[in-house]
Order: sequence, then C-alpha cells, then structure tokens
Amino acid sequence: MKKQVFSLGLKAVIVLGLTTLAFTLRAETVFVTLEKDNALAIVDPVKGALIKTINIGQRPRGIAISPDYKHLYVATSDDNTVKIIDAETYKEIGQLPSGDDPETFALNSAGDRLYVSNEDDNLVTVIDIINKKDIAHIKVGVEPEGIAVSSNNQWIISASETTNMIHWIDVKTNKITENTLVDPRPRAASFTADDAQLWVTSEIAGTLMILDVKSKQIIKKIRLDIPGVTADKIQPVGVVIDKEKKWGYVAIGSANRVAVINAQTFEIEKFLLVGQRVWNLAFSPDQKRLYTTNGQSNDISIIDLESHKVVKSIGVGRFPWGLVSKP
Repeated sequence: MKKQVFSLGLKAVIVLGLTTLAFTLRAETVFVTLEKDNALAIVDPVKGALIKTINIGQRPRGIAISPDYKHLYVATSDDNTVKIIDAETYKEIGQLPSGDDPETFALNSAGDRLYVSNEDDNLVTVIDIINKKDIAHIKVGVEPEGIAVSSNNQWIISASETTNMIHWIDVKTNKITENTLVDPRPRAASFTADDAQLWVTSEIAGTLMILDVKSKQIIKKIRLDIPGVTADKIQPVGVVIDKEKKWGYVAIGSANRVAVINAQTFEIEKFLLVGQRVWNLAFSPDQKRLYTTNGQSNDISIIDLESHKVVKSIGVGRFPWGLVSKP
C-alpha cells in the first residue's frame, strides 16, 4: 500500500512539474517590428506561431523593452518619434521626442534613459523617459547607427558608418572623450555583460572587432569568411553576447547565416543557415533561444542555444527589422 501511495505521489509530482514547465514555456512573447507593414508582429515562440499583428506607425525599426517588461519602445522612423507601447495591452501610451528619422537606440539598465541615433543629422539624442524630454544632443560622426550603453552606466558608444569610428561618450557629461578608428561601415555594437569588451561589426570589411573597454583599442579582429559564400554577401550586422560570456552571435546579412563564436577563444565554431538577409538578433529572457529577423524572407528564425541548431522559422510580415522578447 505504501509503495502504491509513493508511486501515485511521484506521478503527481512529475505531472505538476511538467505542467509548471509547460506554463513557463508558454509565458513568452516575441515582438517584431515590420518595416514595410508599418506594424508590430506578436509571436508565441513555443507554439511557433504568429499570434497577431497591430498597426504601430510609419516605418517601425528599432525596438527595446523596459527592464520590468512592462513597456515597449518602438522607433517609427517616418513619424520622427519613439512610441511607448503597453507590453500587455499593446496600446500606445505615450511618445518620446527622438529627433528626425530615429532608427536604432539603446536603453540604459535603469530604464530611464534612451539614446537614439539620428543618422541624417549626425547626432545622438538623449531622452529622459520619465519626463518624456530630450535633454541632450551629442554631435558625432557621419551616419551614426549602431549604439550601445554599458550596463554600469559609464559609456554610451556611437558607431558612425561613414566616419568609420566608435565614439566613446561619457554618460555623466554627454561628451565624447575618445574615438576609435574601426573597419569600414561599423553597423552594430554590444557590450559584454561585464562591460570589459565591446563587440563591433563591420558590414563592408566582413569582420567582427573585439575592443577592450579600458584601452578603447581593438584586441581581436575576426574575418567572417564562409566557405562557398562570396565576399559581397558577407555583411555582418547585429551582434549579441550571452551573459556568461561563453558565446557571441553575429547576423551576417545577405549571407543568410548567423556566426557562432566562442567568446573565450574568439574562434568561429560554426555558421547557422537562417532566413534571407538576417539583420538583428535577440535572446529569449532565459537565454536558451536566439531569435533572428530575416528581412527578405519575411520571417524570424528560432535557434536552440544548447544544440546550436535552427529549430523553427515563423512568417511574421513584410521586412522584419528589430525584435525583443518578454517572459
């Protein structure tokens, strides 16, 4: 009798555990900006399905989510604004003064400052989110696009595509303190979680550069050569590094691949074939999956990060550009 009771109890525990796991997995949402549909796609990555699409404004591109996952920030470039969207109701609840033609931006770790690249004006606009005011305009190089803010809130970096420089901006003063010359057309940049390194992609050179934050110098340059792919197709754009600093991932544009890079040895481990013209990348909140926007195949890819395999592609709409996820 005791054995049977124990068996039933064990089964109950297993069922409860599986139910809890299933609930946890279901509680994730991916938000994707659709540049040509003027819309935001809402995706369930576990079911592998597009849930709904909502109108968001003219030419949405950059997107971020607040640290508490309550608010989305979406750059609607042709509206010259960054919209604030409730992440539960999907309703617009405010706008931020972004300057002309906002495309990419970075949200600080506290969630109270937004740093926007204004490519046409060669500026970085600093926005006070709480008061919905622009509080500084920082003159940078020609065609700024890639932008990042360190988690320790010390540095903003702006990558100027035509000047071929990384501008190091002091968060306290909103002034450039140093510049680093990099390979042609730097497109995106990400700090490692410990803020010791900055990873920067060069679209024209087909390289990934690792910069030491203390010295502001390049300590490693990685050519993203892919066997059987011509050099003109190798156009690295988005880059992310996991919080444990084990792996880095680079979206290689028209090569339709994501590079998997050992963040300790800086060796390329493999290339993963995804959709057409892969542009931006985002981790799931638990960093067990990586999501990609594939602009010309109008879908996103889901990469399992334990096996480093592409497990699913989901059609989302025309020209997916940026994406974020929430639990």
